[in-house]
Amino acid sequence: MSTAAKLTSFIKMCWKLNLAGAMEFRFSFLITAGTMLINNAVWLFFWWIYFDRFQVVNGWDLNDVMLMWGISAGAFGLVATLFGNAFRLPGLIATGQLDAYLTQPKPILLHVLVSRMSVSAIGDLVFAILVYLWVGDVSFLGLAKFLLALFIGFLIFLGVAIIVGSLAFYFGNTEGLSSQLFDSLVTFTVYPTDIFKGLGKVLLFTLIPAGFISYMPIKVLKAAVDVPFLLAALGFSIGLSLFAVWFFGRGLRRYTSGNMTGMRM
Repeated sequence: MSTAAKLTSFIKMCWKLNLAGAMEFRFSFLITAGTMLINNAVWLFFWWIYFDRFQVVNGWDLNDVMLMWGISAGAFGLVATLFGNAFRLPGLIATGQLDAYLTQPKPILLHVLVSRMSVSAIGDLVFAILVYLWVGDVSFLGLAKFLLALFIGFLIFLGVAIIVGSLAFYFGNTEGLSSQLFDSLVTFTVYPTDIFKGLGKVLLFTLIPAGFISYMPIKVLKAAVDVPFLLAALGFSIGLSLFAVWFFGRGLRRYTSGNMTGMRM
């Protein structure tokens, strides 16, 4: 079996075990995921009230905002479901809990990321699917564009989570700082990009790359795709992910063992 096939099998097994662990307490699983679904729906309800009085905001209508929320929630949900430890990196690094992963013949970053699943994030995924079925283009092309938008958002969320989490290699326990930086990204992905002007808009496509996620309902999911924007968003998201992997690997050289023993699969 090739190395790629072995890694694929390993990842599938981790996801399977994570899901099995989450489903062990099914009532808790349903409540947790359902609560997140309702939380997202409540925010859309407030937007519906707003658009009931103001039909268009700088070219955005209610359907655009709903798709924006769907992409943001779905992309975040994919990261938290498939690579749930991305948000726990600062604590794992600062407390020396990477020791158990260092002894395993698996790529360290990949092993860390797939070792945990966020149950509530499944509610985000369900929310994204429901929003797409409600207001999205359910044609084959529409589905392809929606999945591509999710993929771009997924790469950006994952890349930023790894980068801000890896700051712990350099500055010690940065759980609070990393959380604030990532929350800033999430916050700006659920507001129409066109309400920001000048420097604020520049920051949304550079330092805080939320614009690549929140702008997609207008630039990607509309009937006429903005190809230059799509290529820029895809290129940026891939580049950010590659930089995140490099940044983690470079920081790992500074890692100090916590002298902890443990076993991983």
